[in-house]
Amino acid sequence: MLKLIYSAFLAVIITFSTTAVIAAPYAVPSAPKIAAKGYLLIDFNSGKVIAEQNSDQRMEPASLTKMMSAYIVSQEIHDGNLTLDTLVTVSEKAWRMPGSRMFIEVGKKISVEELLNGVIIQSGNDSTVALAEHIAGNEETFASLMNQYAAKLGMNNTNFVNSTGLPHEDHYTTPKDMATMAIALIRDFPEEYKIYSVKQFKFNDISQYNRNKLLWRDNSVDGVKTGHTESAGYCLVASAKKETMRLVSVVLGTRSERAREQESQKLLNYGFRFFETQKLYSSNESLATARLWKGISDEIALGINNDLFITVPRGQYKNLKPLINYPANIEAPIAAGTKYGTLQVKLQDKLITEQSLVALADVERGSWWKRLMDSIKLFFSNLFS
Repeated sequence: MLKLIYSAFLAVIITFSTTAVIAAPYAVPSAPKIAAKGYLLIDFNSGKVIAEQNSDQRMEPASLTKMMSAYIVSQEIHDGNLTLDTLVTVSEKAWRMPGSRMFIEVGKKISVEELLNGVIIQSGNDSTVALAEHIAGNEETFASLMNQYAAKLGMNNTNFVNSTGLPHEDHYTTPKDMATMAIALIRDFPEEYKIYSVKQFKFNDISQYNRNKLLWRDNSVDGVKTGHTESAGYCLVASAKKETMRLVSVVLGTRSERAREQESQKLLNYGFRFFETQKLYSSNESLATARLWKGISDEIALGINNDLFITVPRGQYKNLKPLINYPANIEAPIAAGTKYGTLQVKLQDKLITEQSLVALADVERGSWWKRLMDSIKLFFSNLFS
């Protein structure tokens, strides 16, 4: 029995440990100085925050607000409450909206698809209010719906009072919450997200260009949204993908259109140049096979619930050390998803992440004879351990 336990222990060590070597110290330069009230750079897959300043400070989102409005429209489409062909009647309030406009006309019926393009590409206040009123009856009720979605997404420092981002003292967000919003858009509605990379949209014989000029400057950029008011300054949430790595940057409160593009580009360049993101393990991948007692099987596979991506300084992926810990006395019955230990990933003794190890399958209790024999084995195993 001791031999069996010792062999299992060796198997875990061999499978999940790396050869003991002295890795060279790694150095990453500090993030560039960003001329903005607040900013954040985050990896889309791993959630690793690469650079930030004032990322939890409340600020005005301006037209970045429309990201949430568009998110709700996409959800309504996916829930079957709308289709892209659904016609929306333009109210006088929508028609009279100040600021950036799609130039829709009061009383006209416009498709959801055209209005959604107007929201995302042209940043139309008129098209945004038209959709908000169609979905919720009025803009105030739609704003309440926006706040419910924000809470669900974990945007804990955001409050919306309108669908467009027009200034209001109780209308605010943070760079971190805007990054959360962008990640949700890309993750939950990949088809609708493609609209954010469209450079030009024509409606009513009026062509307007996407205000996100990074779409012209950087081929890796495929979204997402700009914003501007006198009080909020110039804002930009951008996302770029190179190979398998996607970054999301947020800059709020810059001094000009050019500045928001330059500062966003600085962040994206820094992230891609000095960091890399790799998929370490897949969800439901067996990472360890533990000894199981009193079950119909003598083993149980352990893994993690979600794909695990790791963001580290470039060239350091090979130096990651996964460490697995789980109890020796796991007994049936087993329910899939039950936690049995942890997976730690370290880089030069620094903990990068810790994930729960869970059972990957149900395992029923064994026969009375199997349970009796395993009880005897466990007794002597614990006695001599």
